[in-house]
Amino acid sequence: MRVKRGVVRHRRHKKIRKLAKGYRGMRSKTFVKANEAVLKAGRYAYRDRKAKKRTFRQLWIIRLNAALRAHGIGYSPFIKALHTKKIALDRKALSELAIHEPAAFAAVVKAVTK
Repeated sequence: MRVKRGVVRHRRHKKIRKLAKGYRGMRSKTFVKANEAVLKAGRYAYRDRKAKKRTFRQLWIIRLNAALRAHGIGYSPFIKALHTKKIALDRKALSELAIHEPAAFAAVVKAVTK
């Protein structure tokens, strides 16, 4: 007796086309193109979850450097002084302080530089 795959195939195709919803043209309509698009999107998503961490760290460093220049100190000497004073604030926290709490950030800079 042969195996008929009508229901199984239909469910699998439906699942892929649901993932491709919103894609343009054949990428959302036909299974083959939708499958290619979904697989590629998955690869990009996997890669960019890693890249996101690097991108945000770069952003925090850029913001910190800009905020520190206003206080007359560069990023690199500030981070070195932060480590020598054993102040455990990461770049994300420092960046948020610089943006939202300038007075607190100024106090941290003062504590590090004196």
